[in-house]
Amino acid sequence: MNSNNRFSTQVLVKLALMTAMSLVLMFIVRIPFPPAPFLVYDPADIPIYICTFAYGPVAGLVVTFIVSFLQAFALGGDGIYGFVMHFIATGIVAVMIGWMYKRNKTKKTALRALILGIFVTTAIMCVMNIFVTSAFMGVEKSVVIAMLPTAIIPFNLIKFSINAVVTFLVYKRISGFLHNEAILKKKN
Repeated sequence: MNSNNRFSTQVLVKLALMTAMSLVLMFIVRIPFPPAPFLVYDPADIPIYICTFAYGPVAGLVVTFIVSFLQAFALGGDGIYGFVMHFIATGIVAVMIGWMYKRNKTKKTALRALILGIFVTTAIMCVMNIFVTSAFMGVEKSVVIAMLPTAIIPFNLIKFSINAVVTFLVYKRISGFLHNEAILKKKN
């Protein structure tokens, strides 16, 4: 990173690339959750988590904001409801893993951060669904509460677990590119 700027031009280009990758993954992989088909899994968070590991929580939140905004308003998403839900859910994980990993860059810390992110986000999304979903969708809170154990909790646990596992498995392979290690090795 450039000492004069928060993010160098090179880092901004890589964040834009990961943002684009996130949006492409969102379009390519869309799997409805059988107990509640309105809940759809996509792997769009994986590039966001990778950015967060590489560049920290601020970068993760910036990419999360852009992806959530574009998904919600420009790409036919659920408008303000979709934006709020996606930004909160993914933003929580980005802040947690970014903050924890920035303090101690080990595989063990990365794994702990991802696991903690899965459970904290699932819990927060239960609360968000009770209040935000009922308000935006006009559904009674009792209906949403009844869906927690059969749809909302399992969906969030599965979604965030898949994204966390894939991120954990691919991050080190991609981090060389993000940190220019591959380029430096070719020059020597």
